[in-house]
Amino acid sequence: MRGSKRAKERELLMQMLFQMEFQGDFSESARDRFIEDFFEDKTRLSYVYRAHALLRDNKEALDRKIEAGSENWKVSRMAKTDLCILRVAATEIFYMEDIPDSVSANEAVELAKRYGGEESSRFINGIIGKLIRGKGQALL
Repeated sequence: MRGSKRAKERELLMQMLFQMEFQGDFSESARDRFIEDFFEDKTRLSYVYRAHALLRDNKEALDRKIEAGSENWKVSRMAKTDLCILRVAATEIFYMEDIPDSVSANEAVELAKRYGGEESSRFINGIIGKLIRGKGQALL
């Protein structure tokens, strides 16, 4: 894995959400099982717990915002990897004010380059740009 501890946590969070998406289970117990199985360092997980809770509690609103920023793409049609990356970034952008929007955007594009398809990074970058520009507007 790359970079900072937060980047590593963000990457594992995206992987956890990917698994949760396929299992249809975004619960705390699913989170805890994933952490037990895949997180080597379990001492500093405040970001993961916080981001997971915010995403779980706001998933429908986040998905509406992602769809509003995606122009004609329903979340149900998006590649699951792209959707999970977008959910992580959107959670940070809309609910985690201590993380700069530019960091969320850059990290999402990096994850897309690593895990997504050929066009994923451009697709994700475009949606995140719209989310950031539309932050606070009624449309999102």
